Amino acid sequence: MDTTERPSQGIYDVVGIGFGPSNMSLAIALEEHEASSPQHPVTSHFFERQPAFGWHRNMLLPSTTMQISFLKDLATFRNPTSRYGFISYLHAVDRLVQFVNNQDFFPTRQEFHQYLEWAAALLGDKVTYGAEVTAIRPATEDGGAAPDLLQIEVRTPDGGRSVVHARNVVISTGLVPRLPDGVRGDERVWHSSQFLARFRAQDPAGLQSVAVVGAGQSAAEITRFLYDSLPHAQVSAVIPSYGYSVADDTPFANQVFDPGAVDAYYFGTERARDSFWRYHRNTNYSVVDADVIRALYQRSYDEQVRGGEPRLHFRNLTRVADVERSGRVTRVALHSLLDDRTEELAVDALVFATGYDGVDPARLLGDFDRHFLRDAAGRHRVERDYRLLTASESMSCGVYLQGGTEHTHGLTSSLLSNIAVRSGEIADSIVLRRAGRDLDGAPAVRVASPAA
Repeated sequence: MDTTERPSQGIYDVVGIGFGPSNMSLAIALEEHEASSPQHPVTSHFFERQPAFGWHRNMLLPSTTMQISFLKDLATFRNPTSRYGFISYLHAVDRLVQFVNNQDFFPTRQEFHQYLEWAAALLGDKVTYGAEVTAIRPATEDGGAAPDLLQIEVRTPDGGRSVVHARNVVISTGLVPRLPDGVRGDERVWHSSQFLARFRAQDPAGLQSVAVVGAGQSAAEITRFLYDSLPHAQVSAVIPSYGYSVADDTPFANQVFDPGAVDAYYFGTERARDSFWRYHRNTNYSVVDADVIRALYQRSYDEQVRGGEPRLHFRNLTRVADVERSGRVTRVALHSLLDDRTEELAVDALVFATGYDGVDPARLLGDFDRHFLRDAAGRHRVERDYRLLTASESMSCGVYLQGGTEHTHGLTSSLLSNIAVRSGEIADSIVLRRAGRDLDGAPAVRVASPAA
């Protein structure tokens, strides 16, 4: 195709990059809009680089549960009657009665993953798997950039390349695993995102000493799993704080994840936004559910009761200073802040549950990124409807973010808690902007966050 000409057909209203829960929720919102307004169809397609749907597969540990209610699914908070809700899934698999009898608001992670797979299968015609978007740029028209059309380059499953055109793109590429500076992963040094696959590739008899680095939920769950799965092994938890801190999931604190809290954060003062993080980081970041903390403490206490050499070791206020491979053994230099000493620990497997980094949209936008405004800290300025703020009011094509908007929209930006409402707001924005008006009837360009 000659990309200097506007294509006469095959223009999508929306192209989604990534097909995890957030963009799945958007696909559902767009489908349900079309069902309610068939006279105004919205065309969309999604590209996912994974060969099939998968969501944190390597952390589907036995008996681990979701940290959110089953009602915070792909659709219910936006449309309680949606056929894509978790309750609809339970009915479809003939397990609704049993789930109710279980009397638990929090399904296992395995069951929630099955729900997501079920929804992904229903949306199969909306997504191409094994396809990676490599670039986004404005389409060209009469030698210049077309203000209302985007050109998306895609590496196709067969290794070829294609170009699709859309009026809007929604970027939901997830997060990138983070390892400490200077640490490189290998078959014995893992990030938590690789855990189950790496663990299953090992001979358990060869794992005599293992260590887990981190203070959050994943670190605690992996520590418990290793202790239970390797009854012969020494298990060390390397914790940067003085033990695990409990996650605040009490009702008032949980209001920070309510849809209404997004407005409170977005339109709040700088002092208010700072208070959100200062007072409520303990709802999600570097914290652990109380039942997991108690379970680990109980195992440690049971060892004391039984006597003998303990297998479970908590190394509090300790940092990893260096990691060195020596044959099949990994040597870890651990620096204790308690006595300012460094000791060496030899392990057969070292797991870093050290979190994730966001992906800067500029990686896909390339030179096109200069058309979008950034704040004084160098972060993208984002409108209330999750659309990147453009430098030119004449640019009507839209780039939306699902994730990476913590600085403008608050704590829920990369979490499941608000995906149904957030995706509905993005879908509404796309539909209403196409009709030539903004969400509140104002001109099509909204004022950016006061945080800018």
